This record gives sequence, C-alpha cells and structure tokens, in this order.
Amino acid sequence: MRRARLAAGVVRAALAAVAAALLGTACTEPTVAPGFPDESTRQRIERRGVLTVGIKFDHPLFGFKDPTNGRITGFDADLARLVAKDLTGSERNVRFIEIMPRDREKFIQQGLVDMIAATYSITPQRAAEVGFTDPYYYADQDILVRADDTSIRGVDDLAGKRVCTAAGSTSENQLRARAPRAHLEIVNSYSECTHALVSGRIDAISTDDSILLGLMSLRPDSVRLVGRTFGRELYGIGVRREDHDFRRYLNGLITQYLRDGRWDRVFRDTMGIAGADPDRAKPAR
Repeated sequence: MRRARLAAGVVRAALAAVAAALLGTACTEPTVAPGFPDESTRQRIERRGVLTVGIKFDHPLFGFKDPTNGRITGFDADLARLVAKDLTGSERNVRFIEIMPRDREKFIQQGLVDMIAATYSITPQRAAEVGFTDPYYYADQDILVRADDTSIRGVDDLAGKRVCTAAGSTSENQLRARAPRAHLEIVNSYSECTHALVSGRIDAISTDDSILLGLMSLRPDSVRLVGRTFGRELYGIGVRREDHDFRRYLNGLITQYLRDGRWDRVFRDTMGIAGADPDRAKPAR
C-alpha cells in the first residue's frame, strides 16, 4: 500500500513538472491573435509591418497616382489606409501596387498582394476565383460624353456609336448586353478613353459612375455625365478565396467604418468633392 502511495506521488510530481514546463514555454512564445490560425494573412501583415494593396492608378477620386508627387489618392486608397492603421498601427504602412481590371484575380491567386481595393465589382464568376468582403460601396453604370454632344441621352442611344470601356470589367459585359449595336473600344486604362473622347476619336465612355465622375473632374469643361444610370455594381475587397479568417476580419472593419463615421469622412474627402450621392453609394449595416 505504501509503495502504491509512493508511486502515485511520483506520478503527480512528474505531471506537475510537465505542466510547469508547458506554462513556462507558453509565456515565452508569441501569442496567436484570437480567431486567426498561426501564419494567417493577418499575422503575416502584422509581422511584416506593411499591408500590400492592389489598386488602380488611373481613377481620380477612387484610385489615382498623382503625377506631380507620386501620392496615391482616392476612396479606395483612403479605405486601404484605414485597414493598414488597424493592422499595423499607422496609415503609412501600406504599399500600393498598380493593377489592371483583367489582372485582379491573378494578383490575388498568386499572392502578389494581400488584398485588392480597386472598384472591384462582386460577381458570381469572380467569386468562384477569389474571396470578397461584404460590399463597401454601391455604384451605377453611366455614360460620359463630350460637353457639347446632345445625341446621347441614355444607353439606347449608343447604337452605332464608338464606346470605350476597360477589358475585363463588368461594364464591358453590360454594354454587350444592353447596347449590342455599339462599337466597343476595349482598352487597359480609362485614361486612354478620356484622351480618345476629348479628341473625338470615340463618342462615349461607359463604366461605373464612380469612375466617370473622377474622369470628369479632370476635364470639367470638356465632358459631361449623361446621368441615366443602368446596371448596379457592388464593390468589395478581394482576398484569396480560402482566406476566410482575413475576409471576416475585413468585414468587421467595413461595418465599423460604415457605422462610426469613417466611411462618411473618406467619401466626403473623395467622391463627395465630385458631387456623388452618399445615400446611393453607402451600403446599409
């Protein structure tokens, strides 16, 4: 009996020693953020100290590289800076990489960026390749024409007209469906469309009103918005399709921004300057 009690004591002592060792080890290892497994996207960003974002450089007021100082400005850029501040502690810890509409899925899948904020419309086809957050902005497709052109009043008037839009965009699909008789000019950058419109080589540009308002802000005396919208677009942040934890985290941030006034401040300083309607653009939460 005494031997049994002695053996039990030895076992208890051994277990206590193991537990103490484990506790000591736990105190010296880095803490894993709640809800995020080790080596998650969020942890890699925090460890690196920089958020890498795919964005457009040719969309004034949404994603635009200022040719005078190289600064990236616009709604998407400021939204990305808010995310960078939440992840790293500073809005400056963000690196922007220019991205074309047709390359967005590739950049995400190959891990070239942590996320994409680039007027990225949520569609079932794209959602089969990448993961999307909840919508953070609502846009409508519209038409931009020369200021003195009164022949185009809506999408039905685009028949026989030369219309410019970007390759790989939902705008291209809308135009093929809604204006099948239009002659489409498919380009990589909307800046190409603007030059062609002002010079008279094309008759119109058609894409999201958020993009068109930005283009119009550069040439307010030369072009005008028709104002007859068609085709609702919901913008989301794109991440890797399997990155469910990071997507949930971003959804939480977007909800905060929509509720605490940060979304309104970003809108006021960007799209609000061009006269966009916040009631139409702001998703409800």
